[in-house]
Amino acid sequence: MVLIFNKNILYRNCPLLFVFCIFLPHIINAQGSGLPLGSTNYQIIDRLEIKSGKMADFNTALKSFTRGEVVQFAKSVDSISNLSPLDSVDIQSIYMDNNEWVAAPTNNKTIASRTKAVYIKTGEDSLGGIYRLAAPSIIEACLADERYERCKKPIWHYFYQTPANWLEFNKPAFHLRINPMLNFSVAKPNNGKLLFYNQRGVEIRGGVDDKLYFYTNFSDTQARFAGYVDDFISKFKAIPGNGYYKSYKSDYIDSDGARDFINGQAHIGFHITPHIRLEFGHGKNFLGNGYRSMFLSDFSHNYLYLKANWQLGRFNYQNLFAELTAVSAQANPGDNYIPRKYMAAHYLSFKFSETFSVGVFENTIFKRDTSNGNGFELQYLNPVILYRTVEHLLDSEDNVLIGTDFKWNLFRRIRLYGQFILDEFKFKEIKAGDGWWGNKWGIQFGAQTIDLFGIDHLDLRVEYNAARPYTYSHSDLIGANYSHYNQALAHPLGANFREVLSIIRYQPLKKWTVESRFISAKFGEDGTNQNWGGDILLDYDTREMDFGNEIGQGIGTTTNLFGIDISYEIWHNLNLDAHYFYRKKESSLKERNELNSYFGLGIRWNTSMTKMDF
Repeated sequence: MVLIFNKNILYRNCPLLFVFCIFLPHIINAQGSGLPLGSTNYQIIDRLEIKSGKMADFNTALKSFTRGEVVQFAKSVDSISNLSPLDSVDIQSIYMDNNEWVAAPTNNKTIASRTKAVYIKTGEDSLGGIYRLAAPSIIEACLADERYERCKKPIWHYFYQTPANWLEFNKPAFHLRINPMLNFSVAKPNNGKLLFYNQRGVEIRGGVDDKLYFYTNFSDTQARFAGYVDDFISKFKAIPGNGYYKSYKSDYIDSDGARDFINGQAHIGFHITPHIRLEFGHGKNFLGNGYRSMFLSDFSHNYLYLKANWQLGRFNYQNLFAELTAVSAQANPGDNYIPRKYMAAHYLSFKFSETFSVGVFENTIFKRDTSNGNGFELQYLNPVILYRTVEHLLDSEDNVLIGTDFKWNLFRRIRLYGQFILDEFKFKEIKAGDGWWGNKWGIQFGAQTIDLFGIDHLDLRVEYNAARPYTYSHSDLIGANYSHYNQALAHPLGANFREVLSIIRYQPLKKWTVESRFISAKFGEDGTNQNWGGDILLDYDTREMDFGNEIGQGIGTTTNLFGIDISYEIWHNLNLDAHYFYRKKESSLKERNELNSYFGLGIRWNTSMTKMDF
């Protein structure tokens, strides 16, 4: 088969695919598919980094992780002296979830690095057989490894041959894992109708020739949400974290006010050199060490992206190019094409020691006017240039943000971390302290501690987040505010807020987990035809005043949120859940006060908990 394409047409209609095709021929070996955001493996890696006093070779602020990276780090700390029995259970859980990588060597790029080289007969000559030195594939080595856990009694010999995978295929040149997805819960609210969440789907991942790896999932969901989530949907015409939706009508249950929506994610990954990895996909990314991120979070809907990760000794560098939508489908009536915009971001981190690292971040959001309403600015494809210099060269109104972050692990018990994001500022106005509207920044500071009071697997996180009014917003509403599908790309509250949160997670036994969280936020809301700087979708040129701006201005509002989740693992990645949720909103306008609380029960299979914590 011969593939013929016009490069100009391909670039004009899908610039990210154009870039992908340019790099595709240079495939070498990869580190496996990405680990889905929300996986418990992320919490385990955090614990192991802190407890071992050893940072992973990859930067844990860059999520998602690849499965090979996760397994390699788990293997590197598997034998440290201060691990508890539950830590060993956690590590074995990583091996089960990513079993295609349990025997992969640290450097799998050459035959010499393989631990079980073999000779393969390729022909005959007058002296006898002709052989070549070869090595087993990664998956062949894994099948022979003691960490590759098998089920004693697979179902019908094919299903659940291993604890984590419903169905898996293993061949020297190809491996595949298929898992059903289920997330079903019901909840009785303090007032109103029964809440429910009914999600079904399938997850598939695999690899070819130890070189190219892929992941995809697809889900169909019907849900009726709590009142504050309905308010968000009504205001922004979008379900948090999701895309197109419609009203759900059922012949069997009361479904008034419910929504029906589908979602899908997919990516392929590979190395173009031993130190540079590419990933092309449709999904989400998260940048940070906190529960929230002031740089890039997973709050918004999925988007098309191309990601390059450069791992060079103590340096880790990532480029991210993405195609975003300026509005949601519901906010774009009729059959009109949804306007597109683009994001180019890069992040460079340096590991000073096994306990301390810092990073710098730069991001630009932009669009270009072309005949079909799309176009990527080629100059932003330069992977090492400062975007601010490109913006000045083009004399553009693109929205550039810069930031820095750090992570510091102390005493094998504590982690400190933080972020600072700068949207725009004038030093003269900062020095004057007059609340100029254009001094726009956000900040995060957090701390984690593990084994609190000496109790194994009692872990605590405390975090503070804040953003000044008008941060992330722009005058070019279609092309440059820091949003996608009418949802914030960073913090769910947008801007003009202060937030404090604490999360306690306790695993008393192998199969039991209890997590509670308390989140308190103070922010300013807008009145009719007002813009006090909290809604990043509004034009900042419609601001109420130039000076005297401060966090929380506008209609003063406070929300206090408390949630507790109790989970029991029936089978690996099959959980029974019990939830209690409480959220109280108090506004200086009493008609905006709101109380939501409910108790619910649920079952999950190969999915993470769905939380609407804003």
